[in-house]
Amino acid sequence: MSPTQIDSFLALGLGFAFAGFVASLYAAWRDQPPSFNLLLVGGPTGLAAIPLLAAAGPAIIMRNTLRGRKYERRKIHFVAVATMIASFWSIAIGYQLLKVMAGFGS
Repeated sequence: MSPTQIDSFLALGLGFAFAGFVASLYAAWRDQPPSFNLLLVGGPTGLAAIPLLAAAGPAIIMRNTLRGRKYERRKIHFVAVATMIASFWSIAIGYQLLKVMAGFGS
């Protein structure tokens, strides 16, 4: 396995873990899971929701996708596409976290 592949897997795991952590913090604070509907509120609340949703996005997508597969019987193609989107988003978050951690190390 090349170092680039190892970095990608690390970024994927770190991104999903961070997204789940942020989503869990929000759920514990508000007693409801985060949702993309927070953007529909508008005003300062909607604007403040953007960083939250940017960080928790992969966890929200996967939660909605798995629930949709179980309860709404969505097709597996939809689940696969949503998983790929959440994975790429998670890798992006993970790489940014790795950059921040590398900055603290120097």
